[in-house]
Amino acid sequence: MTINAGVWIDHHKAVVVLLTDDGEDTLQILSDRDTPAHTPSGARVKNSYTPNDFVAEDKLERRATSHLNKYYDEVIASLRNADAILVLGPGEAKGEFTKRIEGTKLKGRIAHVGTVDKMMDREIAAHVRQLLGLGSRPAKSTPG
Repeated sequence: MTINAGVWIDHHKAVVVLLTDDGEDTLQILSDRDTPAHTPSGARVKNSYTPNDFVAEDKLERRATSHLNKYYDEVIASLRNADAILVLGPGEAKGEFTKRIEGTKLKGRIAHVGTVDKMMDREIAAHVRQLLGLGSRPAKSTPG
């Protein structure tokens, strides 16, 4: 059975669409990142330090990088059976994620990397089907 996968990813959320002969499955993976790597203004904390205190300036950045790597590894684990992978996203996360995949056994399975804005889950699935040339499935209409 062929499994094609599409991933829409940013630093906060990943939507994984797995397309098989039997249908499609959509997963959402949240990064659960509590704090940003830097303060909103980019300024340092206004604590007073004595000369004996040591503050690693890149400590927050290292913590954020470590957290993102765990997040990317969780997304990669959901793709372990995929034959072809499309990586989509609005910013830097798709490139970071693609580099993370290069260090795994999935590295030769990336079929496409593209830039797209935020999309709803069903739009991501339709976009993946279109890029893979699988045609579109009839959309389920909801009463509204």
